[in-house]
Amino acid sequence: MKHSFLKVIMCGGLCFAMVLTGCKKENTGGDGGPHDPDHDRWITIAGAKMGTTPGDGNGGTVVYAISKDNAKNPNFSVSVYDEGYAVKSNRTARLQSSEDGSTLFNIAYTGDNGGEFSRYNVRGGNSFVQEDVSVNISQYASTSPRWAKLFDNDKTGIAVNVANIVANNAPGGANPGGSFAYYRGVATVLSLDLQNVLISNYKQYEIPLAASEELEGHTIFRLDAPVLNRAGNKLIIGTWMRKYNIATGAVEENFTRLGTKSVVVDYPSLANPKVITSTVGYGDCSGYRSFNSFVGDDGNIYQATQRDPRGSHILRINENNEYDDTYVLSLDAALGVNDVYVDCWRYAGNGIAYVLYTHGGTSQGYVARVDLTAKTATKIEEITYDADLDFGQYQGILVSGDEVYIAVTPVGKDGNIYIINSQTGAVTKGARLINKAGNHYIGIF
Repeated sequence: MKHSFLKVIMCGGLCFAMVLTGCKKENTGGDGGPHDPDHDRWITIAGAKMGTTPGDGNGGTVVYAISKDNAKNPNFSVSVYDEGYAVKSNRTARLQSSEDGSTLFNIAYTGDNGGEFSRYNVRGGNSFVQEDVSVNISQYASTSPRWAKLFDNDKTGIAVNVANIVANNAPGGANPGGSFAYYRGVATVLSLDLQNVLISNYKQYEIPLAASEELEGHTIFRLDAPVLNRAGNKLIIGTWMRKYNIATGAVEENFTRLGTKSVVVDYPSLANPKVITSTVGYGDCSGYRSFNSFVGDDGNIYQATQRDPRGSHILRINENNEYDDTYVLSLDAALGVNDVYVDCWRYAGNGIAYVLYTHGGTSQGYVARVDLTAKTATKIEEITYDADLDFGQYQGILVSGDEVYIAVTPVGKDGNIYIINSQTGAVTKGARLINKAGNHYIGIF
């Protein structure tokens, strides 16, 4: 029975390898400049189109690839909206790239093709050649899956979902008409083989909290941002928590939050889900549309929080796969502001990370350099900030060696790529990103 659930669509791997080999030395870049993949990598820029409201990103996603030299050139400009390639997605695509930038991975989000995984060969400019391979995970993880690529040499993607949250004593629950005990949904954790393009494994189960927490109506509303530990034997998956009014069944918007929780499962089996809880953070740790947890050079996992009543924290999970509550890094305290909210962040190596954040309850975005070892954070002043700069849907901060690439564009306004040296902190203002009304750039890959 198990194999009947695995949807396998085989790819012509040999033919694809021949295509890559055949075009390698002939690639002229597509952006007007030479490109040698032996010594360079494509810089893919992604932009989200407006649907009905400026900045909603619901009009689809377009991409365009340029050379590193052009990315660093403030006299070079590009508009993905005029020149780019539209990737499959009814709304904002969920993009990831290979470590060398030669391949773009996408899972379409919502719509008729929601849940469909696609792989593109990046050839520069608007040349993204979709390979003749695909697999659809929607029957397991819905048409709106959350997923992330593991840092395992582009081998694996993990998609997660929680569906059908219901009280145990409600119709459809485990004990209809009985006494209330919990709200739970059915969680899916799915492993996607990115190279052979097939579902390699999946598990579905309910994930209980402590009985006392469930009796108050707390439950896991969403899973997201999985990360593989250094030992390679556990996945740590972020959660977004919700609380129901047990008398009315209504979702409570304001409630006393539990400590930040993650779900740990065995890898590669995806079995034996276990909930771990931080007493330092009280927010969610699901991120939104980007990575939210990273393995540091010291082997610990570092994780950001959102919707934290005490402001966002960077938490630490040790190599025993438990929260290390002796490690306290409050971004409010480190940055000297109130109500920090992490929209997106990325570990850059040697204990240094870059955080895109808001504070004070506004949506205006800022960028900070964070030293995870020293537990310090500094706003990057060399970046041009604007009241309409909103990183809420941001997906991709690129780390390439010591260089960190970030697209900084206010909604509906032009902006730039910024390149930051993670070791020296030096900031370079790069290529100009031409915008259109209501649109914004959401990542570099």
